[in-house]
Amino acid sequence: MTGLAAAAEALAAVLAAENAALAAFDLGHAAAMLAAKTAAAAQFEQAANAADAPQLAAARATVLRIQTLAQDNRALLERALHVQGRVLSTIAAALPRALAAAPRYGASGSLTQAARSHAIALSARI
Repeated sequence: MTGLAAAAEALAAVLAAENAALAAFDLGHAAAMLAAKTAAAAQFEQAANAADAPQLAAARATVLRIQTLAQDNRALLERALHVQGRVLSTIAAALPRALAAAPRYGASGSLTQAARSHAIALSARI
């Protein structure tokens, strides 16, 4: 197996694994694969730039598979971002009602009703 073929197979394997994680909504696992995907893509690019015509021809099927996997990867990433956005929107919409119903204590230590909503910030990192 040439350097290009090996690099192409490695990139295809990483993309396939990330796609499987994204399809299962295992966003933490998919995000953890970023370094491996970046390294595999860099190795593939370097091998492709150094390859001669016969090596490029021999790797054509794997390159086409990478193209399909990359398209699937993009669609799965977009779906994951959309779902994550919907979840955060649902949580953000529910927070003001939950906070308004929650009891609060005033300076004297007695229960008080909040006159206005307080600012809330949400942050998610995958």
